[in-house]
Formats: sequence, C-alpha cells, structure tokens
Amino acid sequence: MRPKTSQALNLKVLLLGVFLAFVLLFVLRSRLSSSQENTASPILQTFSTAKTSNAIKESKTANCSPTCDKIPRSLAQALVHYSTSTITPQQTLKEISVTAKILEKKSPCNFLVFGLGHDSLMWSSLNYGGRTVFLEEDEAWIEQIRRRFPMLESYHVTYDSKVNQAENLMDVGRGPECTAVGDPKYSMCQLALKGLPNEIYEMKWDLIMVDAPTGYYEEAPGRMTAIYTAGMMARNREEGETDVFVHDVNRVIEDKFSMAFLCQGYMKKQEGRLRHFRIPSHKDSLERPFCPE
Repeated sequence: MRPKTSQALNLKVLLLGVFLAFVLLFVLRSRLSSSQENTASPILQTFSTAKTSNAIKESKTANCSPTCDKIPRSLAQALVHYSTSTITPQQTLKEISVTAKILEKKSPCNFLVFGLGHDSLMWSSLNYGGRTVFLEEDEAWIEQIRRRFPMLESYHVTYDSKVNQAENLMDVGRGPECTAVGDPKYSMCQLALKGLPNEIYEMKWDLIMVDAPTGYYEEAPGRMTAIYTAGMMARNREEGETDVFVHDVNRVIEDKFSMAFLCQGYMKKQEGRLRHFRIPSHKDSLERPFCPE
C-alpha cells in the first residue's frame, strides 16, 4: 500500500485530472441548480428595473451561504496534497483507472480498503459523499496519517497469519467450514478475520480493495485472510453484487488466493498487478456453488 519509490509523472497528472474533473462537475451542478432557481418565477420580470436589481441582490444574500461557490474542503485538500507531493500511489495509472471507473458508477457508496497509504486520500475523495474505511496493521502509521488527514476513517487490524503458512491455509480453505457462506465474524474457518470492529461486519460494502497487509517476506502476515474475508463479505450480503479488487497479483499468494476464494469465474478484468472481481450475493440462492462452474 505504501510505495518505496516515486512513480512516474503521468500518474500525478492523472490524479490531478480526475480531481479537477470532479471539481468542475461539482461547480457546474451548483451553478445549474442556482440558475434554475433564479429563472423559475416570471413574476420578477414585471417589476421595475430598480426593484428587480434589489430583488436580485436580496436573493443572492438570502440563498447563498459564504461557502456556496467553494468546493468541499476534503477535495480541496486532496488537490493540494497530490499537486505538491513528490510521493505518488503505488498503483499505476492503468491500475487506478480500473477502480476509478467503478467508483464513478457507484459513488457515493461504501468502500472498504485493506491498507492505509499515500493513495488513501485519493480513494476517499473519489468516493466523495460515501463512506470509505481503511484497515491497517501498523498503529504508528495510522497515527501518522491521522495527524495529516484526520478526515480519513481508519482502524487497526491484527493478523495472526504468516506468509510461510500460506500453503497450509490454502488446504484449510477447501474444507466445508470455509466454503459455507456466513458472517466471517462467526465463521469456524481459520482464514476468516474475526477481530474487526463490529460495524465492518454489519456494513454492506459495495467495493472492497485488498492492498494490505504486508506480504513480501516469510514472517509477514500476508493477504490470505484479507482476500478470503473480502470474498465472504461479498457472498454474505443480503442482495446485490460487490466489486472486489486485489493488488500485487504478480506474487504467488495474491495470485493463488484470489483465484481460489474470489474465483476465476467472477473475475472481470486484470490490469497489470490488479485483478477486479464482481461477486454476487449467495444468500439469494442457497444452491449457488462457492465458485461458478
């Protein structure tokens, strides 16, 4: 989730372009709404020039707050941050675009992200008006980000797994206790994350991004449980579909676990190191197989 080196300049240009387009749309909507309100009544046209002028002045004073022409503070802060930062998100321009297109259709929505990093402000801003929650393993990093961006909602998560246990966990995941659809909080499956805040289990997530925890060395927690839990949250919702994204699928664990527990049959696209799955609710059809055949 956190990059080790600066990314290419074109990624920064993309981010600025996305934010500027969003801001332009926001301003145009506001002005269009104001224009419709001001022209709705033809009665003003019967007044004298002086009275009309006074009416317009009074209307502007009454209907426009001091901030009515300003973009939301969170978007303004995101623009300033990404236009001045030398650190850009770890994902590439094309990878970011995959998730951004889904957010464009679904936002404002509920977006759960495993990982807290330099791209978190971007995801939160692209889901403006919705709820974006970040789950992070490093408490010190959470505090550092909170000081800079207190508007981001994040929670600390403890992982019991390790990368060197991945092969055994894959075998465990094939058992009936892991393929039975249910709330991960009460699951008997060793892969299910059970220590998350209650509201994480209760929320109906429209998008889930798995870009954490750390998974590039043997003693790291790895993303086995995060990938499995994301898939079960999607299956356990009452109705509808959940878009699930997994980053770093060039690595063995992310590759195998995403295919096994998010299912190749549910995969919509792969762009670079990012895979996009669309998983339907399994509650509306109890006979639905764990993975489509």
